[in-house]
Amino acid sequence: MKLTSSAMRLSIFIGADDTWHHKPLYHEIVRRARKAGLAGATVLRGSEGYGSHSTVHTNRLLDLAESLPILVIIVDAEDRIRAFLPELDELVREGTVLLDEVHAIRYTGSRES
Repeated sequence: MKLTSSAMRLSIFIGADDTWHHKPLYHEIVRRARKAGLAGATVLRGSEGYGSHSTVHTNRLLDLAESLPILVIIVDAEDRIRAFLPELDELVREGTVLLDEVHAIRYTGSRES
């Protein structure tokens, strides 16, 4: 079955070294998203990037391999995403958050041949 709907994508750009109570920040964001009942969350680890300080972080050089970029993506209905934003106000000290209106296509169940 194929379901389509309008949705909102929440993209959270942080560093791999960012923590919340001595644990990776992205773990806490995913935990809270699940607790909030959001449809799902995905964490992607970047191999290279830079942010507001213009310092390039890469996994190619050992001395610059710290704080690689992390992207947490969450997609759900706009009202549910916007209700989750205060959680990020508490958690994120440095990073960027993007909100995009998207058209979501969700495949559920199995196809019959």
